[in-house]
Amino acid sequence: MLGRPFSSVLFVMVLFGCAQAPDSRRFVAFETTIAEAQEAIRTGSTTCREIVTTHLARIDAYDELLNAITVINPEAVTRADEIDAALAAGDELGPLFCVPMLIKDNFDTSDMVTTGGSIALMENVPPNDAFMVRKIREADAIVIAKTNMAEWAFSARQSVSSSFDTTRNAYALDRVPAGSSGGTASGVAASLGLIGLGSDTGNSIRGPSSHLALVGIRSTIGLTSRDGVIPLSFDRDIAGPMGRTVVDVAKVFNVVAGYDPADSYTKLGQGRREDDYTPFLDSDGLNGKTIGILRALVDPEEADTAIVRVFEEAVVDLRRLGADVLDPFEFDVSAQLEREGMFCQRFRYDMWTYLKSLGQDAPISDVLEVLEDGRYSDYVESTLRRNENAPLDVHPSEWEEPCLDYAENMARQAYLTTLVKAMDTAGVDALVYPSWTCIPAPIERGNEEYCGDNSQLIAPATGMPAITVPMGFTYTNYPVGLQILARPFSEGLLFQLAFAYEQGTKHRRPPGDFPSLESDS
Repeated sequence: MLGRPFSSVLFVMVLFGCAQAPDSRRFVAFETTIAEAQEAIRTGSTTCREIVTTHLARIDAYDELLNAITVINPEAVTRADEIDAALAAGDELGPLFCVPMLIKDNFDTSDMVTTGGSIALMENVPPNDAFMVRKIREADAIVIAKTNMAEWAFSARQSVSSSFDTTRNAYALDRVPAGSSGGTASGVAASLGLIGLGSDTGNSIRGPSSHLALVGIRSTIGLTSRDGVIPLSFDRDIAGPMGRTVVDVAKVFNVVAGYDPADSYTKLGQGRREDDYTPFLDSDGLNGKTIGILRALVDPEEADTAIVRVFEEAVVDLRRLGADVLDPFEFDVSAQLEREGMFCQRFRYDMWTYLKSLGQDAPISDVLEVLEDGRYSDYVESTLRRNENAPLDVHPSEWEEPCLDYAENMARQAYLTTLVKAMDTAGVDALVYPSWTCIPAPIERGNEEYCGDNSQLIAPATGMPAITVPMGFTYTNYPVGLQILARPFSEGLLFQLAFAYEQGTKHRRPPGDFPSLESDS
C-alpha cells in the first residue's frame, strides 16, 4: 500500500507549531454536529484551530485501522487560524465556517492530488477545485483530508484503489464499507471528519452510508453539479453530502445544490431548488404522509432475514410516527430495467473529456493508457476493456449505437413517467425499502459475496432523488439503512421524512473501535 503524502509528520508540525492548541483540549470531535462545533466557537469554549487539530489527531490515531484517508490538507490548520482571526475581527463568515470536511478522491482539489483511485493519476493536482469543493470553501468549510474510493468508482461492492489500497468498514474492520465512496463513509462514521462529500453513479453515496450508519442523499439529476468530479458515467453521476445527521447533510446540501454553467444538466434544475432545505426538518414530518412499501425490494430470495426483520420494525415506526402506509406498493422494477437503451458504456469518452479539462499537465490523455502499462487493480480490467472500442471523436449520443443523455433517453424517461404515474395513482408521497438487503461482505470476498444492493435499481435510471437514513443494526453491529425515494426535485420532502424518522427512532450509534481520544476532554 502506498503511504499518504501527508501523514503523522504533518500532524506533529501543525499540532506543535508556533501557534499551539491548548495543552488541554476542550473540544470533543467524537460524533459532533455542525451546530455543536460552531456554537462552541461562538461561546469561546474552543477555537477553529482546536477543532481542526482534534480531527487531525483522530486521523493520526485511528486511520491506520481504516485506511480511509488518502491525503491530508497541509493548509488545514492555516485556514483554521484565518477563520479564528476573522471571527476575532467580527467578520461575517459562511454557513459552514470551520466545518472539517472529508472529500472523496474523485473531487478536483487544486491544492491536493486527485487520483480517482488510480495510481496513474498519483501526480494529478488539478488546476481548479470542483464546483462543490469551491462552494464549501466559499462557505468557510475546511477540507481537512481526501478519502479513498473504489478505483475509477467501478465498484459498488468495495473501496479498493491502486493508489491507496483497501478501506475497511468502521463498524466491522473485516468487512467492506461498500463502494465507491467507502473512504468518506468510514471516515465520517469514525469522526475523522465532521461530514464529507461522495459521488453516486449507481449506489456510491447511499450504499456506503447504509453500511456505515450515515445519512446520504442522491439528488435529482440536474439539481447539483458534477463539474470537477472524475466521471464514471456523466449521464448518471451525482455528487453530494454524507453525514451522521439529517440536519448536517441538509446544511451542506444548501451550499452545494444549484445551477452551475459548467454542468449543462443543471439547466434542468433551474428554478427547482429550495432557497433553504432546513425549514423542512420537522420532527412531525411523517404525520399525514402516505408511504408506499416497495415489497419487491424488501424480501427477494437473497435477502438476509435479519435485515427484513429490521425493515418490518421500521414500517411499524413509520405508522407510529403518523404515516399512512400502503403495503404493498405494486410496481415491477425488473420490467423497467429491461427496457432497451437503459444502459450504455460511456466511461472512456467522459474520462477523455475530464482529462482534457486538466490541460497540458494531465498525466494521461486516454484512460485506456492504463491498460497498456498495467497501472490498475485486477478487478477493474474487465470494465476498462468493455470501453476499448468507444469512440472519442463524437459525442456518445451520435455513436452507431447511441448513448443518449438523460433527458433524451426514452427508456429512462419512460421508467420515470411510469413510476411517477404509479405513485400518483396510489396516492403515495414517497416509497421506502432497505438500502441493502445483505450485510457487508467480508473484505477478502467483497466481489464474490456482493448482493442486496437496492440503490442501483431506481434512482440512477429515473433521475429521481433518494436518501438513506440509519434504520438499525443486524447481528449486533452491522448497520442497515432505510432508503426513501420521492418524485423529482422533492429533496425538501426527503429531508422532512428522513428527519422525522431519524428523530423518532434514534438508530445512529458510533462504531465501537474509535472512541473519543483522551486528549479530547
